[in-house]
Amino acid sequence: MSTSSATVLLRAHAAETPQTHRRRPIVRAASSQENVASRRKLIVTTFLGTSVGLVGLHATTPKPSLADQEEQKWGTRSFLLEKFFQPGLSPEDAVVRIRQTAEGLHSLREMVDTMSWRYIIFYIRVKQSYLSQDLKNAMSTLPQGRRKDYVQMANELVHNMAEFDNYVRTPKVYESYLFYEKTLESIDRVVALL
Repeated sequence: MSTSSATVLLRAHAAETPQTHRRRPIVRAASSQENVASRRKLIVTTFLGTSVGLVGLHATTPKPSLADQEEQKWGTRSFLLEKFFQPGLSPEDAVVRIRQTAEGLHSLREMVDTMSWRYIIFYIRVKQSYLSQDLKNAMSTLPQGRRKDYVQMANELVHNMAEFDNYVRTPKVYESYLFYEKTLESIDRVVALL
């Protein structure tokens, strides 16, 4: 009697756990929609909390010092601020920024030597974006007799910087070096004329 009851138990146990496929849990669509809704609520509350906090922080920030105002006026803090929200510089400030651009281009030599093209492209495009406006503003500081030479040199500078940018993007090494040197020569002549 004991052998038949043991056999029945083993057969019952084998019938309970099939050797084929086990069932996977069913994922309901309603729970995923609830998760999406809760994530959206979290994003909205985070955004609103951050916005309110930034508005409160902006209201309590102190006024910038005179040096910070000069730095912001020349746009060294933010390219977007300079490009879209800052008025044009005075002719004297434009001359100073052209001189700073010349110094910056001279310090670019190490990046040209190491062929760091991505950084060079970024630097050139930022400088090109405001250099033509600065050249126009700085022209008013010159006497009438020297303006014709200045216009010719300024046009040559803008052309050389555009060619330098073009060859750096390609990148063609020899042409990039060549137009880097031409850009340095032309900006040095413009600065000497100013």
